[in-house]
Amino acid sequence: MANTFKLKTDTAVGATLTTVYTVPTSPATTTVLIGCVLANITAGQIKANCKIVTLATGGENGDDVWLVKDLPIPSGASFELIEGKVVMEQGDMFKVESDTASAIDVALSVMEQT
Repeated sequence: MANTFKLKTDTAVGATLTTVYTVPTSPATTTVLIGCVLANITAGQIKANCKIVTLATGGENGDDVWLVKDLPIPSGASFELIEGKVVMEQGDMFKVESDTASAIDVALSVMEQT
């Protein structure tokens, strides 16, 4: 099995649930989320949401789950979302949104195992 570290980014994420990362299905891949920083790039406080959406085919869990919901982030501040590890399976997606348009920069560190 090969382990590959990657950085996935998205800028100015707004009020629509946006897919920042999807676990590859070919080749068969398991991903470990090892870090995530959300930065408020606006002049006012925002609320951030992060969600894992599962593919639910062959996996043990088929529920979509919020990692954080309505998290307040002050202007110019950042928040480290993942301090532990989160495992995702093939086809699972990591999504982010804000209550404000063009508000969040996202830096997501992952390790893909194929």
